This record gives sequence, C-alpha cells and structure tokens, in this order.
Amino acid sequence: MSPTIHREGGYRFFFFSREESRPHVHVYSPDGEAKFWLEPKLSLARNYRLSKVQLREVENIIERHYDEFKTAWNNFFGD
Repeated sequence: MSPTIHREGGYRFFFFSREESRPHVHVYSPDGEAKFWLEPKLSLARNYRLSKVQLREVENIIERHYDEFKTAWNNFFGD
C-alpha cells in the first residue's frame, strides 16, 4: 500500500506502508523518483533520474508542505 499524500507540479508524493520507521516521503514523476528523509532534518535519501533542478523543486514543495507530510505520516503510522 502506498497512499498518495500530495500532488503538485507533476509530482506524486507518497510513502510505502511496509518500509522503515524513520519518517520519509517518496516522490514520483514521469522523469524519475526520489526519497527524502523528513527527520532529523529534510534531506535527500536517494535519487533515480531526477535532475538537480527537479530535486530543488521537490525539496521546496516538501518544505512548504512539511507539516502536512508529517501529519499524514503520523496519522498513518501512529505517533
């Protein structure tokens, strides 16, 4: 199960239900995908084919919606 928590600018933000417990978010676009840690600070965990420009754009989106993403994580996985 991988619930979508946000869509913006051609990107889909989601997490997998059976993955590691450290809060993070996956992002998918037709160009590639990436994973960002939400804690202890926002940082790139891995990237597959997204350009540096796209990664900056995605990071900016995550920063703007950080509280929403953390709330979605906590609601889904528990505090």
